[in-house]
Amino acid sequence: MKFLINVIDTASGTGTAAEMADVDEFNAMLKEDGHWIIAAGLCAPADNVVIDGRLAEPSHEEGPLHDTAEFVSGFWLIKAESKDAAIKLATQGSRACNRKVELREFL
Repeated sequence: MKFLINVIDTASGTGTAAEMADVDEFNAMLKEDGHWIIAAGLCAPADNVVIDGRLAEPSHEEGPLHDTAEFVSGFWLIKAESKDAAIKLATQGSRACNRKVELREFL
């Protein structure tokens, strides 16, 4: 099974040196235990571009899709044997980055 773990924050690039070291350790564990697919940080929503190509004249709008205080500032894509196992890994990720996370299962 594959899962997306979204890191929730109010700003991008706010991880302290200690938090980043803990994230590196968590990433190493994910790789060592065969859970790792990919992980990355994301730019702030103000730097987003919302694109709608459904119409004859596509639109490109600078800025976030939704204007909210909290947003996804990074993510992990992982493999886990079950949703319970993914919840445990997401909990470890939350502790490592010192942020809330959202776990979503792939269809």
